Amino acid sequence: MKVLILGGYGAFGARLAHVLGDLPQLHLLIAGRTATKARAFCDAYDGAPQVEPITLDRADIATALPNLSPDLLIEASGPFQAYGAAGYSVVQACIDQCVPYLDLADGRDFVAGISHYDAAAKAAGIYVRSGVSSCPALTDAAVRALGQGMQITRITGGIAPTPRAGLGLSVLRGVLGYVGQPVAHLSNGREITTPGLGETRRVTIAPPGVQPLDSTVFAMCDTPELSVLPQAYPDLRSIWFGAGTRPQFMLRALHLYAKLCLPPLTRLAPLAHRLQRYTQWGAHRGGMFVAVDGMKNGAPHSASWHLLAEGDDGPLIPTMAISATLRKILSGEPPAIGAQPAIGELTLDDFRTAFGTRAIRMGVHQHIGGDQPLYKRILGPAFDEMDAPLQSLHDGSAQSRWSGTAQVTRGKNPIARLSAWLFGFPPANDATPVTVTLTSEAGREIWQRDFNGKRFRSTQYAGTGRHARLLMERFGPVTVALAVTVQNGRLDLIPQSWRVFGIPLPRWSRPKGDCFERGGDGDFHFDVTIGAPIIGVIVRYAGTLQREI
Repeated sequence: MKVLILGGYGAFGARLAHVLGDLPQLHLLIAGRTATKARAFCDAYDGAPQVEPITLDRADIATALPNLSPDLLIEASGPFQAYGAAGYSVVQACIDQCVPYLDLADGRDFVAGISHYDAAAKAAGIYVRSGVSSCPALTDAAVRALGQGMQITRITGGIAPTPRAGLGLSVLRGVLGYVGQPVAHLSNGREITTPGLGETRRVTIAPPGVQPLDSTVFAMCDTPELSVLPQAYPDLRSIWFGAGTRPQFMLRALHLYAKLCLPPLTRLAPLAHRLQRYTQWGAHRGGMFVAVDGMKNGAPHSASWHLLAEGDDGPLIPTMAISATLRKILSGEPPAIGAQPAIGELTLDDFRTAFGTRAIRMGVHQHIGGDQPLYKRILGPAFDEMDAPLQSLHDGSAQSRWSGTAQVTRGKNPIARLSAWLFGFPPANDATPVTVTLTSEAGREIWQRDFNGKRFRSTQYAGTGRHARLLMERFGPVTVALAVTVQNGRLDLIPQSWRVFGIPLPRWSRPKGDCFERGGDGDFHFDVTIGAPIIGVIVRYAGTLQREI
């Protein structure tokens, strides 16, 4: 299958060629204006498809297509926001030559306007899809998965790219072009306008059982979803979509600029592009979320979908919709004939196939009312992936008691020994009897630990605000925010931040150490290490427990 990628060595075109690297059935024509760049890309390419460099300007596509004779054209250039009415010249050329067309457009008007070519595409017998990317293809797949059997009245979503993704110059021009400019969207059943990046919301992206992305502020963006999803969901009354750019101080600065209603910042795009290399700090992780609200079985219902990608796999997400579509085409399932935005065809299972073994995790939280165990509320469906003894201990019983034995090790540093004494941690012992009494009340769990007469207590509860999706544990004046993860039945608790007497302390100073729970031979196994920077281990206690009541 001969596939022409227009903008093939650019930021998104190159990533697309990379994710298609396991498909030897493809012959990729890597097209761009500069011959040396196209040739260099093809020389360095190590994927399974055959690649061929093509020198081609977008303006010359109509004359080039008959000679190239591709089976499919993919447009990965941009910015689509700047093309205007002339932007559809590539689409028209594809229709004239009966060449199927896909693009990664994120320009709202461009994606919504593709439907004007529906009749012409049907007459040519080809499929034409715009927005075959995160927005709106992946968003729509998530909304349809969340909204099964539901009357959807509100959709909220956002993307938080890794700070090391590196945005292309054309993307930066598109983003800076709508800062402070009116963005039309549906709100409480009315069409209103909000300044681009002028309205913010805080969200924690947390696929069930995965260490969450840091709590992120998202600012309102002008995306295709705002136009195409209200047409697909007639009961929809509100829709909001934002970007969670990091470092967050940059987003906050743009938000302030937007609130002041100053002129567009498009001219600053080249400077911003050059300065990117100096602002690529923070965790090399990115994510996306979609939340829906509405009615289900006659009662209010809400649910949210979360995606988190690690490292260099995050910047590949925008190309995954094209990858998923191509894989379906190769298996004999092409899109329907006609031209339309890329919604209603790809499912989350299609994306899972495209993700393959990459470090991309996604999952759903159903927001169900009523009393639920603390860990069930935080973990969602990942709760059921824990080993059976762990589920039993965290089942939300009003009170349960567990007993067994533990090995206790104390740190030798004088400050570590003083800290252990202040918190009442048990003395060192190779095999000490231990009893844990767990009491659930008002949505909290009170842990009373007794190591052969040496008792210490903590309270656990669900975090809110910037600590949403985290487990909070309070030992006297110290409160630690913990990420709760599940893998292969084992539960890990990972310190994220901490406070003393309610005062937040620097993140670098937060407690350290591996803390996990697992099952085995029907017993509950625990291994808890509590330490701190510089002073090292304060205490470690590990052992097994069996339920008494």
